[in-house]
Amino acid sequence: MQPRALDMLRLWALQLALSAVGLASSQAQRPLGEDPAMPVPLTVTGTISMALFATLERLARLVDITYCIGTTGVNKPFECVSRCSDFPSLSLVTTWNTGVLMSDSCGFIAVDHGVQQRDTATKNSIYTTGGPAIIVAFRGTYSITNTVVDLSTVPQKYVPYPSPDNGGEDPPEKPEHECNNCTVHMGFLESWKNARPLVIPELQQLRAQYPSYPIQLIGHSLGGAVACLAALELKVSLGLEDIVVTTFGEPRVGNPGLARFVDEVFHLGGQEGLEERAYRRVTHQEDPIPLLPLGEWGYQSHAGEVFISKKDLSPSEGDVYVCVGDTDPKCIAKDDDDILDSVRRLLRFQHTIATSDEAVDAELFPSRFKLWELFFAHRDYFWRLGLCVPGGDPANWGRNPYGSPESNEL
Repeated sequence: MQPRALDMLRLWALQLALSAVGLASSQAQRPLGEDPAMPVPLTVTGTISMALFATLERLARLVDITYCIGTTGVNKPFECVSRCSDFPSLSLVTTWNTGVLMSDSCGFIAVDHGVQQRDTATKNSIYTTGGPAIIVAFRGTYSITNTVVDLSTVPQKYVPYPSPDNGGEDPPEKPEHECNNCTVHMGFLESWKNARPLVIPELQQLRAQYPSYPIQLIGHSLGGAVACLAALELKVSLGLEDIVVTTFGEPRVGNPGLARFVDEVFHLGGQEGLEERAYRRVTHQEDPIPLLPLGEWGYQSHAGEVFISKKDLSPSEGDVYVCVGDTDPKCIAKDDDDILDSVRRLLRFQHTIATSDEAVDAELFPSRFKLWELFFAHRDYFWRLGLCVPGGDPANWGRNPYGSPESNEL
């Protein structure tokens, strides 16, 4: 078989195998021996408030704008071909783009001077959806196939205190938090290392200029993992306070030790004050990325999950739940077995086409596949993310900016 043809076959195989990942189970996981007729205990606290829903939707549209960087661009004061005009309260500070590979980084920093919403259904109900804040937005990757393949990288030891000769700061003599026996995905850490010389000096200057503004870190997909590592360094190594992180489709960043470290630093344990958590890890039904890399490779999700249970756009606040713990069985963790099975099939198929020119055994794959559903599951976070086109995704035209026809911006 010619090399070009083999490459195309491999790409097709990866896409086909990944499509199986989108076939989510219709049943939540149950302990062995449990009566299937008995209901699974509900561990989520319930649907989110309209205020939190509006905030998350607004942040999803902001992280969507990062996909303009590297293509048509984002310019000052805050302009792009997509929906930058939806954010008159934002002032762009800078953008960065270190490349298009897994270990590269891309995003923007902006200052949000705040916006409020009025719920016209209740007339007098006013809630703040954004700012004032310093916004740092990290873009994800364009190819979900490449993302999943790259997620198989070997983890490396995680140290939250970069040494000064690597562009870091001197660690505290007695740090409040220590990450013992922690490992991290090599690509994610490298991506943050590429971004940090561009991001940290700007943040330090902005914090001095706006000392009362919290720092909002947001990211989609790979950008969510980078936002996680950035937040840990800002809080633990640099000692910055008022850090709030919101990620969409964030993959597993490291091992169980790192997951515990994130939970500790951001106080994600327990079942109280879930809507006030400083870390919101938003997931979507049938999105495979939050369940990768695999647990059998040594990775684990951290807590802070907010789960969108509705498969299609557009969700309402009744479709979004705050979850408890690292792997709430009523949230994205219920799809874990399907992800594991599909990735195993993918690895078997990769091995087959890499070692043989013979016809591929069709039994290596499920008979059903829904590649487009998998793709949209990873992109459909309140809005369809990743399309930097004039006016944003045409499917969103005519929608109220905050998801509810009963709310207006003040």
